[in-house]
Parts: sequence; structure tokens; C-alpha cells
Amino acid sequence: MTEHLLKKYSAAVPRYTSYPTAPHFHEGIGAGEYSSWLRALDSHNRLSLYIHIPYCDRLCWFCACHTKHTLRYEPIAIYLRALHKEIEAVGGLVARETKVKAVHFGGGSPTIVRPEDLTALMGSLRSAFSFSDDVEISVEMDPNDLDEGRYDALAAIGMTRASLGVQDFDPNVQKTINRIQSFEQTKSVVDAVRARGVLSVNCDVLYGLPYQTLETMRDTVDKIISLNPDRVALFGYAHVPWMKKHQTMIPQEALPDAVARYRQMKTAAEMLVEAGYQPVGIDHFAKPGDSLARAVKEGELRRNFQGYTDDGADALIGLGASSIGKFPQGYVQNTVATGEYERMTEADGLCTARGIALSAQDRVRAFVIERIMCDFALDLSALSALYGPASLPAVEEARQFAESDRDGLVRLEAGHFTLTETGKPFARSIAANFDTYLSNGRGRHSLAV
Repeated sequence: MTEHLLKKYSAAVPRYTSYPTAPHFHEGIGAGEYSSWLRALDSHNRLSLYIHIPYCDRLCWFCACHTKHTLRYEPIAIYLRALHKEIEAVGGLVARETKVKAVHFGGGSPTIVRPEDLTALMGSLRSAFSFSDDVEISVEMDPNDLDEGRYDALAAIGMTRASLGVQDFDPNVQKTINRIQSFEQTKSVVDAVRARGVLSVNCDVLYGLPYQTLETMRDTVDKIISLNPDRVALFGYAHVPWMKKHQTMIPQEALPDAVARYRQMKTAAEMLVEAGYQPVGIDHFAKPGDSLARAVKEGELRRNFQGYTDDGADALIGLGASSIGKFPQGYVQNTVATGEYERMTEADGLCTARGIALSAQDRVRAFVIERIMCDFALDLSALSALYGPASLPAVEEARQFAESDRDGLVRLEAGHFTLTETGKPFARSIAANFDTYLSNGRGRHSLAV
């Protein structure tokens, strides 16, 4: 890919882990709508749970998550009491016949929770919801939190997938982002969870970090490959200090430019493919036997707030401060501030702050964006069959985009709008183009890596 294309199409666009994206949410959706959507779930629906733990015992300066730093356990204990109340309240609105197929603990650092509190939390979830026998339980892990007691607690709750953030193993990069984590420490976590029966391990790697080079990237990916994870997520660092003040600690002059970021990403991707991993969408890689790789092959790859997934749940319930839930009718989000979250759950158990009910056009845009992000293609006949006349603007935009494309990003043949190899790195930007056009028809969005 030429530097010309990278510079031409370099602009920030949404990550599109969902549509509508969170900035579309509004306060017109509250506890009333949420309650009715929960009650509408029945035995025909498959359910996923997301549990947010918004605390860390260190604050990584690259992080853009809803979390806060604490060296005391008391705030975590208070938060967990509120979380138990929300679980009880929400579970009471869901029919017992509705089965939970997947549970994901995110943060923050879920592994900051003490072992006895972690098992108690899972006990509350199992009391409030009906779990399927083959439920998948994944946990985001910080190696600096872990000890034998926590490993045993994670085994006790039935963890099936461990997710480890690595970022970069270079000491200078780690120091600059305030994330000290050696390879040996990371390997010890992988070995410990596998010794306790966990069959799936995911590692997250970042490119575009301060002082990161092709050499540090190659070294990091070599070490990741030696750990033999089942999945690798390769994310680009998003520098948004106006949104996350702690990112001001990162020297902006040390950040690689768009061309360097692309080269880092391309180098890492090529190494993972050479090692036998299958590309999954724009930023994931999986072993051929992994369920994520099978989802690609079978055309069942999806997007949710954690990124790419093979989770085909009909609804996602978010529990904890800032958590987002997804339902056939729309999206809801809990209040973000932990203090307000604790007050609201104490009052009535629910703490919905905002959301959005999906319109017919929202559903069309969501389908178009998800298929571009997952398949790098859009079947216009399938789109028309699913959404009828509501799909016509999207079909017209696909035609206009293909006709006006002068850089070889897409092609339109026999009713299939397909991204070329040149266009695939710009999948988010092409999705954003459809978003902008279908939202207001006022022309194209700037494209970006």
C-alpha cells in the first residue's frame, strides 16, 4: 500500500463494535423501556451477560476504558454490593427459561476482585439467571493481580477463556505507558490457567504506541506466538487525551505516524498468519480450530462491544457501571459514575441512564456496517430480502461508491459489494461512509486506517 493512500484516507472514525454507536444514545430511554425489554425475553432467546469491574490497582496511561485507580479494597467491596443488587433486580425481570450462553467479565481489572468475592459474584449470577450446560465464561486478566487464590477462584467459577492484555513487551514502551509486565510474568499466567483446565487463551497486542518500532513489534509478536494463544487481538492505540486525561502522560511526539502504524500492523499480521493463525476481520487472528475461525468460515462472525465474536446471542445484558446492553428493540447503558451507580441500585436495582430504540433505518445501517466489518463484503440481494424498501438507500450507496472509487478499494459484481485487498485496511472507513450517507445523505466521510 502506498503512503499516498494512507495519508489520503487518514482520519478518525468509530470502531463500529456496534451500531448505533454510543454517541447516538440519549436519555429518552430509561428503566421503563429496559424493564419491558427484559420481560420480553423468553425461552427462544439466547442470552449473554457482561459484568463490568471499573477498578484497577494501577492506571495504564494508554487505557480508554471506564475505570479508576484504587489501592484500597473498600471502594471495590462497596461497588460489589451494588452489583449484587443489580444482578438480583435484572434477573428478576428475565424469564427463568431464558438461557445464558456466555458470560464476560471486563473492566478495569476483574482480577482485582478477591477470590471469595469472585466466587460469590458468580453465585449471584447463577441464582439470578439460568445458565446453559455449555456456557462460556471469559475473564479479562491483569497478570499483576494474580495469585494462587485467584487462579483457584477463576477455576471454581468455570472460566473457559482467559484474556490477557500484553500491549508490547519492550521495557521502554511499557514504562512510557505505565504498564510494566514482563514476558516471564505473562507466561506464568498462561501456564497457570492452562494447568487448571482453561482451553482457550486470548492475548491483546497494541500497535501505534509511543516509542514502538518494527523491531519491538517483531519481538513482541515472536514472544506472543511462543505462548501459543488460541486468539490474538491486534488493536491500534487510540490517542484521545481530550477524552481520557491520563493519556496526557504519554508524549505525543513519541507516537508513530499513520504510515509507521500501518507498517507495524502489517508486520504483526504477516507474522501471525505465517505462524498459522487465520485472519478474523480487521484486527483478530485465531487458530483454524478456534470457534472464531469457524465463524468466519461459516459466515457467522459478529460484532459486539468486546469486538469480534462468534456469540450468536439474541440479547446482551450489561451489568455494572457504564455497561451497555443490546436487545432486539435497542440499546441501554448504565450510568457511568460508580457513586451514582451505587445510589441508583440502592434505590430500585436498575440504573439505566440512556439508550436508543432501533428504527428500521438503524437496523439497515447496523446490518451493512457489521457485514462490511466482518465479511469485507455486502450481499445486496440478502440486504434487500431482509429489509425490503428500507434497504434501497444502502443499495444505491453501494453502487455510487463503487462507481466513484478511483483507488481500487471496492468492486461491485453480480450484486456483491466487496472490499479489495487494498480496501480491507480501510474497512472501518468504508463502513463510516455508509453510516454518513445513510444518516444524512450529505456526502462521504473521510476514510481512515
